[in-house]
Amino acid sequence: MKKNAYLGIDIGSISTKGVIIDDRNQILASAYIWTEGDPIGAAKKLLHLLSEQFDKETYQIVSSGTTGSARKLVGAMINAGIVKNEITAHAIGTTTLHPDVRTILEIGGQDSKIILVEHGVAVDYAMNTLCAAGTGAFLSSQSKRLGVDVEEFGQIALRSSHPTQIAARCTVFAESDLVHKIQMGHSKEDIIAGLCQAVANNYLNNVGKGKKILSPVVFQGGVSKNAGVVDAFKKALGCDILVDENGHLMGAYGIAILAGRSSLRRPFDFSVEDMEFQTREINCGHCPNHCEIICVYRNGELIDAWGNRCEKGAPKLSPFYIS
Repeated sequence: MKKNAYLGIDIGSISTKGVIIDDRNQILASAYIWTEGDPIGAAKKLLHLLSEQFDKETYQIVSSGTTGSARKLVGAMINAGIVKNEITAHAIGTTTLHPDVRTILEIGGQDSKIILVEHGVAVDYAMNTLCAAGTGAFLSSQSKRLGVDVEEFGQIALRSSHPTQIAARCTVFAESDLVHKIQMGHSKEDIIAGLCQAVANNYLNNVGKGKKILSPVVFQGGVSKNAGVVDAFKKALGCDILVDENGHLMGAYGIAILAGRSSLRRPFDFSVEDMEFQTREINCGHCPNHCEIICVYRNGELIDAWGNRCEKGAPKLSPFYIS
């Protein structure tokens, strides 16, 4: 008899992450790719990468879950048994690996969040607003301006002894200030270190504003791989910052754990990566709400829909979607 395994997918606007775990929450397969504005295509590519790593002779996926901005769409694609928001998924994943964590800092491609934890339970959180300053996309755009790969930012920043002060309260001010400092002759190392400090300060002054940040602190998301930003957080908070080697996968890991805990079993088949999926928006005119209903089709057949606020909306809503 094959052993049980559980699939978790975290699909965001910038990156798509996936993990497969066993009954002991050990990772059997994992992948991290760019979404590139195509969540359906990204999900298919991710599943292909996971399939190549997964031992199908020993394990079978008996439940799956999705999180992230496109969680409903991808959840419909893979017939997920559970769909949850990113706060829940990140909290579950992090507290499983680090039971004593008190503060979770997370910076992704276009969003940032902070989660406060007490006794293993998330008790408060906050997310960034519309401004993308201090996110992975912000750092990526500045790296192109400086002609440096963003992956090299961290080590270059650590070589600086006099980080440049850069205003990062918004992307417009930051870019203007960056150009000014370049023209003034500041070294590339100091400017990059200043950008890393600006990311940490922007996060603490916006996402973390009014929050009581207690140690142990876990930093996750793609930006947590930047040693310069990690160092900036250490100096700003005056405490150690823990970066888990799988921190960039934590949302996917958390939703996989929740899939394993769920009593709803929906076996997953990798053949889904070969199916054709389409979405269509329908404006319902059956009542004054005029709801915009999103319909998902698999090989031309309607498999799911959401968005209607009353029973007059023709497509059905799946009962397992819980935000």
